[in-house]
Amino acid sequence: MKHTEENRATYKDVSGIILSGGKSLRIGTDKALLKLGNETIIERVTNLMKSLFQKVFIIINTPSEYRFLNVQLYEDIYKQKGPLSGIHSGLTYSQTEKNFIISCDIPLMSPEMIKYIVEFKSDKPVRYCEAAGHHHHLAGIYSKSLLPEIEKIFSTNVTLSDRQEKVYSIQHLLKNIETEIIHPEELPFYSDKLFFNLNTNEDFEYLKRIWKPSRLV
Repeated sequence: MKHTEENRATYKDVSGIILSGGKSLRIGTDKALLKLGNETIIERVTNLMKSLFQKVFIIINTPSEYRFLNVQLYEDIYKQKGPLSGIHSGLTYSQTEKNFIISCDIPLMSPEMIKYIVEFKSDKPVRYCEAAGHHHHLAGIYSKSLLPEIEKIFSTNVTLSDRQEKVYSIQHLLKNIETEIIHPEELPFYSDKLFFNLNTNEDFEYLKRIWKPSRLV
């Protein structure tokens, strides 16, 4: 029997959700469409997720530019409210309780690290890594049960933009719920580069210097 990509996927009861709704203001172009070798960054992240999860989709507010990826595309339900709105939309469209959410601008993430986070034993609704002095909220497990808490945040009436950024933030969500913070730095496959976050042109130049093609599985 010929095996399809779907039935080779490691996880059938966890959805893989990619957030690609950022404005990319500091880099001046859609960073997900920048190329590393022969593929765009969003292709690299999508292929990584498809190698692990049977159900993969992208939250993107310009879906016409991403149709070449041949995965389901959804737009944000709450527009212009940052990464938390992407998480909210992802959980809303997901059909599974557990979801691995990753931002498109973490292009060096490995399957080994994702598997470790997914399989880390915890009954808390969120789990993510703290590494190299940073909390990496946008590469972690989020439970669909969080939706009422996120809806409560978005129902807050805020007018000042600086105040809005603080209220409609992932940090605002996380301070009100239980979270599992994973410390992966002693793992044999760990590297700080796994959580490298692409934001600027300087970041992209650095990324091109350190990037090496690798197998996803």
